[in-house]
Amino acid sequence: MTKNLYNRLDKKLIAKLPTVAFEGKIFVVMTPGEADRAVEYLLQHPILGIDTETRPSFKRGRQNTVSLLQVSTLDICFLFRLHLTGMTPSIIRLLEDTDVMKVGLSLHDDVLSLSKRAGFTPGNFVDLQELVKDIGIEDMSLQKLYANVFGQKISKSQQLSNWEADVLSERQKVYAATDAWACIMLYNEYVRLKTTGDYHLTYVEEPGAAKEGAEEPEK
Repeated sequence: MTKNLYNRLDKKLIAKLPTVAFEGKIFVVMTPGEADRAVEYLLQHPILGIDTETRPSFKRGRQNTVSLLQVSTLDICFLFRLHLTGMTPSIIRLLEDTDVMKVGLSLHDDVLSLSKRAGFTPGNFVDLQELVKDIGIEDMSLQKLYANVFGQKISKSQQLSNWEADVLSERQKVYAATDAWACIMLYNEYVRLKTTGDYHLTYVEEPGAAKEGAEEPEK
C-alpha cells in the first residue's frame, strides 16, 4: 500500500493520533563500570538510535550541561546518566566509533552539548533531518516527523522534567528511550521508502492548506 506523506504536517492533527512508546527493556547506567558493559553490548549492533536530555533551566541566559545520553537498539535502550558517570573512555569510544551507525535528529546540537562535557571526534552519525529532505519532508521535529511517517504520536510530556533527579521516573525513562528508538524506526522506514518509492507526497503551502496531486519528488 502506498504511504501518504506531507511535506509538512499540521500540528493540530497530531493530538488525534494514537500514542506510541518504546516497549523494550530499559537499563539506567549510573557508574563507569555499567557504562563499559553497555558500550560493549551496543557496539555489537549495526545501527543505534541516539538522543540527549538536559535538565531545563528557567533562568534567562543559563543553560545546564547535558544530563542524559540515551542509546537504543530496536529492543533495548541504555540511559547513560552523564552527571553521575561523566564522559567515560567507553562512552567516548562509542561516540567516536566509525563502524556502527548512530542515527539521531538535530545531531549538531547533541554533539555540541556532549562535547561541552568532554572533547571527542564524532564517528558515524546520521542526521534524519538531512535524510528526509530526499523524500520531500520538511518537518524537523521528532514528534511531527514520526506522526507524518507512521501516523502515531510521541508524547513530549516529560521533556521539561528534571533529568538530574535522584531517581528517574518510569515516565521519564520511557520518554527518553522512545526518542532514541524512534530514530531507528524512522531511518529504517526512510530507507524502505527511498528504495521502493512506495509513497505519495502531498504538498502543503501553509498550515492547513494542502495542494492535492502535487508532483512527487524524484525518487
